[in-house]
Amino acid sequence: MSRNRQQAGLFLATATGRSLMTGERRDFLSPLADSPATSRAMSRIPDASIIHSRLRLRQLRLMLALQEFGSLRRAAEEIGMTQPAATKMLHEAESLLGVELFERLPRGMRATAFGETAIYYAKMIFAELSGMREEFAALESGNLGRVTIGAIPALASGLLTRTIATLKKSHPRLSMSIQVDTSDVLVQALQQDQLDVVLGRIPDGARADDLLFDSLGEETLCVVAGAQHPMAGASKLTWHELQDLTWVLQQHPSPMRTIINQAFHNARVDIPSSIVETTSIMTLLSLLQQTDMIGVTPVSVINDYPARHLLKILPITFEPRLPPYGLITRRHRIQSSAMQAFINAVKDEHANV
Repeated sequence: MSRNRQQAGLFLATATGRSLMTGERRDFLSPLADSPATSRAMSRIPDASIIHSRLRLRQLRLMLALQEFGSLRRAAEEIGMTQPAATKMLHEAESLLGVELFERLPRGMRATAFGETAIYYAKMIFAELSGMREEFAALESGNLGRVTIGAIPALASGLLTRTIATLKKSHPRLSMSIQVDTSDVLVQALQQDQLDVVLGRIPDGARADDLLFDSLGEETLCVVAGAQHPMAGASKLTWHELQDLTWVLQQHPSPMRTIINQAFHNARVDIPSSIVETTSIMTLLSLLQQTDMIGVTPVSVINDYPARHLLKILPITFEPRLPPYGLITRRHRIQSSAMQAFINAVKDEHANV
């Protein structure tokens, strides 16, 4: 603080002083803050209409670049502007929104909780704009558009295959991209805007507040072996008898693997030590036919398998049950024509089974 300001009786609060003053003011006003009307009056956040009219896409691009590089200089270079201009643009965005978006560090910048929220929605906005552009291009060329689909293995070989066959007859110029994996992998990809829709389950521990789940049904699991397996002719089996065999299972933490582990726990049996992990239904079925391994799969997979006479469902009770499967989409995602066509086709195909 300069001597002139001291002599004039002027003082500038440090960051700590500002925090203390803010805290004291908050304590003083806390009885009033309990009132909803007072909370609205005190809020620094502007109305949505103001954000809609004044927040610019380039400001959102700057936020994304700042998150990626952690440097205002590099972020400015990335979006093609000078560092002073980027500094001004960030300040304008923070002033408009009434919050600090990035914390200024000795070396670089880091998003605050407000900044992380802004970045999350910025990614959604740019993903929607990219989707709009793709749909424009598809409509211009006479196509319905493109939809990226995730499906768990059990549904990929049955419901999804039938849906695609039917959909291509009614919409021959609809483009589809398919990713087959476990629900935990697919839901994460959906939340990162890498997929439009998932045919699967919402896994335990997933952040489900931004997901929409349209249940289609349930599946019953079974323990299965090749028809040549020594236990294929048994009339009754226990989990203890199967523990020492080699199991072909899905990877952890998929919902199916979680249920399988729970089944061993319920039977008071240790999880087998000899395990082959795969997400591929075809790999599972091939291993069962060619070896004495056993595996777990939905009954529907066995019923739909053309060579099901080469397999044998073992007589053992399987509890607990899998959670329902269905269509999973993002809550705030606007559905394109291609997405709507696919979702409707899945529901129609499922209803006709």
